[in-house]
Amino acid sequence: MSERLRGLTPGRVVELVVVVAALVVALLGSRAVGDYFAHQLLINVFWYGIAAASLIFLSAYAGMVSLAQVALYGISAFVLGNTVTSGAVKGLHLGYDPWIGIVLAITITTALGLILGAVASRSAGIYFLMITLAFGVLANTFFGSVTILSGFSGINGLQLTAPSIIGNTVSHPDRLYYVALVASVLVYALIRYLVRTPFGITLQGIRDDPVRMASLGYNVALHRTLAMGFGAFIASIAGIVYGWQFGIIAPGSINLEQVIYLLIIAVIGGLYRIEGAWVGALAFVLLQNYARNVPLVHYVGISEQRFDTLIGFVFLVIVLLNPGGLLGIWEWLNRRLAGGPPDSAAPTQPPPPDPPRLPTPPRSAEV
Repeated sequence: MSERLRGLTPGRVVELVVVVAALVVALLGSRAVGDYFAHQLLINVFWYGIAAASLIFLSAYAGMVSLAQVALYGISAFVLGNTVTSGAVKGLHLGYDPWIGIVLAITITTALGLILGAVASRSAGIYFLMITLAFGVLANTFFGSVTILSGFSGINGLQLTAPSIIGNTVSHPDRLYYVALVASVLVYALIRYLVRTPFGITLQGIRDDPVRMASLGYNVALHRTLAMGFGAFIASIAGIVYGWQFGIIAPGSINLEQVIYLLIIAVIGGLYRIEGAWVGALAFVLLQNYARNVPLVHYVGISEQRFDTLIGFVFLVIVLLNPGGLLGIWEWLNRRLAGGPPDSAAPTQPPPPDPPRLPTPPRSAEV
């Protein structure tokens, strides 16, 4: 332990202090940062982070940048809204028990993720990107057209249909806050565990060299399909928290703008580290809510219509400084503090696993 402590660089000490401080603030919630910041902003950070984590998992550990994650968490919220609400004329409003709605939302979303993975798993690069983007556009168009499932302008009342342990999320926002916090921690821990399992290590090998992994006998398409299913499972959790937070899910909630926002969150935080999901979500939410109060920005006049310009400018600056996003910039600073080479151009991608070793063929008998 003492050797490990002596090996800590100043940057690592600062990182450890920041992480501990963030956990303490998160656990205190509204008692530390106030009701508005905790119940409005941090819950948004949590569900945005979960959705971005599903994208970063696929990108960092499977080499697949999916633009379908917004559609998947939207499908989860639509399933939840149609199954648990009742007494209205828009949507199915089946009035099922909230726990049944949660199980159906997760199951159906995960199944659709597996189907999408089976279709797109044999493609790569720009082709995979376009297939997942097409799925997102198709989902948005489908719910915009099939009004029996989307309720014309959306399905309302989701904040009233949470399980009794949570209750009405408007009357008890603190409960939803801690549910979102626990969900974020569990999602992070689950991903960190999965990437260390044989499946996760194989997935990273496929990311680095799919042809070699296929020649070693691994089913590349199957692993990619399962990875897409796992990403859809994570996105479904974000959709449930989203529905409870806003109380409504509409086709406009999963349009192309939201797809771009989620991609920006992942890239700003760091597309190669799971922690970047919540770092990028925090930066995005703070910009979205407080950028207009900055004197220079206020002088320029940042309105709702100009927010895309601001977030696009921030996105370009961060990517130009380091492709690894905010976490990549921090790693660069940490290396400088430790006296190592800056190497700022290299993204902080997880190291590839050791390739499986083939048995040594027997030598032929000497004559």
